[in-house]
Amino acid sequence: MMWQWHPSPSAVTVAAARCFFTSSTTTLKPYCFSSSANSTLLCNLVSVSPPQVPMSTIDEADVGILCYISKTPGFRGILKQRYADFIVNEVDTEGNVVHLTSLDAPAQVVEETETMKSDQVTKESYESEIQAFRLLAGESDGDLLEGLINQVNSGSEDGMSPIVLSPDTDKAHRTAVHNFFKEKLKFLVTDTVDGPDASSKCIRVRLNSGGGGNNSGRSSRKRKERGDKAFDSRGSKSWPDHVGKFLRFHLYKENKDTQEAIGLLGKMLGIKPRAFGFSGTKDKRAITTQRVTVFKQQATRVAALNDRLIGIKVGDFCYVNEELLLGQLSGNRFTITLRGVVADCEETIKASAESLGLHGFINYFGLQRFGSGSVATHLVGAALLRGEWKTAVSLILDPREGERDAVRMVREYYKESNDIDGTLRQLPRYMVAERAILQCLKKAPGNYSQAMKAIPRTLRMMYVHSYQSYLWNHAASLRFQKYGRQVVVGDLVYPIDDVTEKETIVAATSECTVEPEEIDNCSYLDEASAIELPEKKNLRAKVVTAEDIIAGKYAIDDIILPMPGSRTIFPANDISDVYHDSAKKDGVNLTESVHNVKEFSIASMTGSYRQVFHKPRDFEWQLLKYTDANAPLAETDMDRIGMDKAKCPNEVKEEDIEVHLVEANSGEGEEPVETEEEAPGDLDTQETQLALKLSFTLPASCYATMAIRELLKTSTSVAFHKTLN
Repeated sequence: MMWQWHPSPSAVTVAAARCFFTSSTTTLKPYCFSSSANSTLLCNLVSVSPPQVPMSTIDEADVGILCYISKTPGFRGILKQRYADFIVNEVDTEGNVVHLTSLDAPAQVVEETETMKSDQVTKESYESEIQAFRLLAGESDGDLLEGLINQVNSGSEDGMSPIVLSPDTDKAHRTAVHNFFKEKLKFLVTDTVDGPDASSKCIRVRLNSGGGGNNSGRSSRKRKERGDKAFDSRGSKSWPDHVGKFLRFHLYKENKDTQEAIGLLGKMLGIKPRAFGFSGTKDKRAITTQRVTVFKQQATRVAALNDRLIGIKVGDFCYVNEELLLGQLSGNRFTITLRGVVADCEETIKASAESLGLHGFINYFGLQRFGSGSVATHLVGAALLRGEWKTAVSLILDPREGERDAVRMVREYYKESNDIDGTLRQLPRYMVAERAILQCLKKAPGNYSQAMKAIPRTLRMMYVHSYQSYLWNHAASLRFQKYGRQVVVGDLVYPIDDVTEKETIVAATSECTVEPEEIDNCSYLDEASAIELPEKKNLRAKVVTAEDIIAGKYAIDDIILPMPGSRTIFPANDISDVYHDSAKKDGVNLTESVHNVKEFSIASMTGSYRQVFHKPRDFEWQLLKYTDANAPLAETDMDRIGMDKAKCPNEVKEEDIEVHLVEANSGEGEEPVETEEEAPGDLDTQETQLALKLSFTLPASCYATMAIRELLKTSTSVAFHKTLN
C-alpha cells in the first residue's frame, strides 16, 4: 500500500497531545517534535495505513526511541533493498577514509629458503635429532616422532594427524621435551593435553600449519597476561628486523560480516582467526572496506587469495610494527541508497535531506543494540542487575517468536525434556551464549550464576550495556520532549572550551575489555552491537548554570547524558528522574548492588557519557532516477579499480542527478552494527523509480540507521523494511 503523505500539518488529521514518557506503554507516533521552547510536544497522527510490523520483533518505542528533531514530513523509502545500497568505509584515527585501491602486493620480504610456510620444510631424515629424542623420551616416543617426520618428508601433509607422546607426570621432563622441539625441530609445535588419568599429562606434537613458530598456549593465555604483545615472541626468527612484523591490508567484503571474512582468510592461510587484528566490526548486509593486520605473513601469499575469494578482496598492503586493536578508528563513511522513494512531491524529500544535514538527529542507540529477536537483550540485562540468574538464563534459552522453525524446535525440545546433551547436538554452533550456558549447566546443574559467567565476557556484558542504553534512550526522549533543542540549567556538558579537543572525545564507551578468544567465538556480535571499547579518557561532566546560559558558553550539540555508572553524574534537573523511575519499575538499583557479582552491577561499572544530538559530517545527498531495480546506484571500491565493469551505475543519467552538500559538525559514538537477510527487490523494471543517495561520516558509536529514521520518519526495523520490498 502506498503511503499518502500530506504537505503540511493543516492538511492532515492532527491530535493535539503530548508525547508523555513511560517506560513500558509509550506508543511510537509517526512524528514527534517540540513545537516551541516550552515543554509542549505535538505528535502528528498522519492519516495513513503503513505496513504492520510483526509483533514478534522489538519496536522502537519499546526501547525509548520516540522522537524526531525536525517538523518535516516523512516519506517512503526502502533501506537495504540490495546490500550494495549500504556502503561503509572505515575512517582511520587520522581522519583518512579507507578505500581498496590496489590488489597488487609489494615485493616479498623473506627469501623463499626462509619462508614460514609449512610446505617448505626441508626433506631431511633428521636422524641425529630422532636419536637424541630417543635418549630424551624413550624408544616408543622416538618411533612416533620418526613416523611423523617420514610423513612430512613424503609430502602427505594434508590431513596429517598429530602424535601424542607417552603419559608423563614429571613437569620438568615435559618442559625439556617442549624445548627440544623449539630448538631442534622448529617445523613442529607442541602442547600439553590431559593424560589417561588425573595425575598425568601427555605432550601432543603436530606440524606447524601456518604463521610460523610455536603457537601453543595462545588460546589459554589472555592478552593482558601477554602484555598486549600477542605475537612478538612467536613466529619465524628469519623475519628481517627492518620489516614490520604485521602485514596491514584493506579488506573489502560484500554481504559478509567481519568475523566470517577473517575466519575464511585464516582457514585459507592455515592460521587462527585471532592472528588478525581489526579496529571494529562492519555490517554484514553491506559492502564495506576496513583495515586489517595479520602477524608475519607475506603480502604475496595473502594477495594470491584474491583469485579464490568470492565476495572478498584484499589489497593496499604494507608492513607495520603494531597490530590493529579494537577502537583504533575515528568513525565510518556511509554511502546509503534509499530505493523506491515515494513522497507527495520532491520538495518534501529535499526539505528532509537539508534538515538532516543542518540539524542532525537524536543520537539514539539503534534497534540492533537490543537484539533482533522477540526477547530484547535489555530484559536479560535487567534480570542480571536484579540478581535473577535463573530468569536471565530462561530468557536466553526459552522459545521465542520470530525465530526459524528449526531453532525454535530445539529450544522447545530443551524446555520440555531438559536434555542438555540432546539439545547441544542439535543447537547451531553460532548460538554461542546458549551453548556456553548448557555446557556449564551440564557440569554444574542449577548453578545459573556460573552459567551466565560461562558466556564469553564480551557477549555477556552486552546484556548490561543494553540496559544502560535502554535507560539512555528514554532519558534522551524526555530531554527533547521537555526542552527541545535549547540548553537549560541542569544540563550536562564536557567542560572543554577547545572545540578541536572536544571532537577527539570518544563518548558512550564502557570498561568492558575484549579478548580475541571471545571475538572468535561470537559470530553474531554484529547483530547486537556487543563489542564495547575501553574508555580512553576519564572525562568529567559539568552541570550547566544560569551564568553559562547567559554567556552563551554551550550549544545544543554540547549536551550529553550519562550511561549510568559509579563515576557518572545525572543531570541536575528533572531528566535525572527518568533514570531512577525507569530502573525502579524494573526492580533495578542504580546506586547500590543487590548481589556480589560486580560485573552485573551498574554500581560497580565506571559508566560514561553520550552526546544527545549529532550532525553527520561531510553530508551530501543526490536524487536519482532508475528503471532497473537491480541496477547498482552507487560506485564501490571494486568499481573504481576497474575489476567489475558490469557493476558500474550506467543506468543513472547525469541530468537525473542533483548533488547537494551540507556543512555539518562532528560528534561522538560507537559503530553501527546491523545484519539483515537477503530481501531482493521485485519492482517493475519498466517503471521509473526514484532513489535518494546519502553520503556522510559518523563517529564509531553513532548509528546510521538513526539518521535514516530522522529522514524518513518511519521505523528502521528489519521487519518493517521487509514489508516495503
